[in-house]
Amino acid sequence: MKHEQNEDMMTQIESAQKGMVTDQMKTAAAKESIDVEKLRQLTAEGKVVIPANRNHKNLDPIGIGKFLKTKINANIGTSGDFAKIEDELKKIDMVVKHRADTVMDLSTGGDVSKIRRVLIERSSIPFGNVPIYQMAKDIAAKGGTFVNMSFDGMLEYIEAQAEDGVDFMTIHAGLTRKAVEKLKKQPRRAGIVSRGGSIITGWMLHNDKENPFYEHFDRILEIARKYDVTMSLGDGLRPGCLSDGSDWGQMEELLTLGELVKQCRTSGVQVMVEGPGHLPIGQIEMNIKLQKAVCDDAPFYVLGPIVTDIAPGYDHITSAIGGAIAAAAGADYLCYVTPTEHLGLPTEEDVKEGIIASRIAAHVGDIGKGIPGAMDRDNQMAEARRKLDWKKQETLCMDPEKFREIRERRGSATDACSMCGDLCVYKLLEDFYK
Repeated sequence: MKHEQNEDMMTQIESAQKGMVTDQMKTAAAKESIDVEKLRQLTAEGKVVIPANRNHKNLDPIGIGKFLKTKINANIGTSGDFAKIEDELKKIDMVVKHRADTVMDLSTGGDVSKIRRVLIERSSIPFGNVPIYQMAKDIAAKGGTFVNMSFDGMLEYIEAQAEDGVDFMTIHAGLTRKAVEKLKKQPRRAGIVSRGGSIITGWMLHNDKENPFYEHFDRILEIARKYDVTMSLGDGLRPGCLSDGSDWGQMEELLTLGELVKQCRTSGVQVMVEGPGHLPIGQIEMNIKLQKAVCDDAPFYVLGPIVTDIAPGYDHITSAIGGAIAAAAGADYLCYVTPTEHLGLPTEEDVKEGIIASRIAAHVGDIGKGIPGAMDRDNQMAEARRKLDWKKQETLCMDPEKFREIRERRGSATDACSMCGDLCVYKLLEDFYK
């Protein structure tokens, strides 16, 4: 498949490599403390990606990667038990309202194609998905199984979803047959916890063949380049419990992902890399630095990391702890985790809690890695607190709604809070601060 090398048909990375600054680069640079020419250079090198499908018409683009603010993603999507489009529309409105940077549709219930198109039309932020989910769901609905699907059939799904306007796609191309054979001999405590990884592993075992996403990755890249879909290289062997963290499977897949990063860039396709997963807290920084080295500074998208396995119902907190450390160490992009992780499909309120926790982690990470201006709001908040300026504090905080709710619930006075009252440190020393 050949494409003309005119400006309209070039991807963001190709345009950047030819010295051209696109409208998307201008918009992304304006949102960051970065010069647009520097952003173009980083995009040309593949150290920044700007997910922007040609067919996503109402997109407000962003950059993800080196020297930029840490971004967060929120997952939504139906299941077989909960498949109402109306619920997902409420969730995507919640995602935008509470300022997640991107959204992924992981729908496996109902009319997935219709759901995706409606959500893309509603979404002004970059939109991602995992194509294999719909493949497996649709073929099961027809009485078949994914193991009998041809690669040409898989490509049809990928192209249809790209044509709909999906900005970035998770493709599990790094999980190879060699790794699966090794896994039989050296099993893990939690096994394969990636849904996409499990599905493609089943295909390999049944057909006794190599992962078609890996073997025919060049054909996937032809489609990605056509629509400027950013590849998000899935980690099918990400650790699903602490004791599997940084094991041979995770590391072997990482080395393969490093090879695929080079292939994407050579093909004019933007690429980022997905990472763990469940990790002991002491392994997080090492994992980030290793990924950056192996994948030549490709943007790193971490799923957590979740730092303990025993807090279901509070995994938005366990992942925020890991996410803050990861971001400070150089991770570029955090996938949110909701309180219902490991338990069930999130509600609108769960989505909100996951977003806020992840935004806190990203902000903490930005301060840690010295992003220009990252501490400005913190400094303003300190001033507002010293002045007992509650209105200003409300505008500066991550969640103004919760700020107001707590103040009203506890009947706090306008000149103090109900914790300290007249013993407020700033009231006691108010003459000193004048």
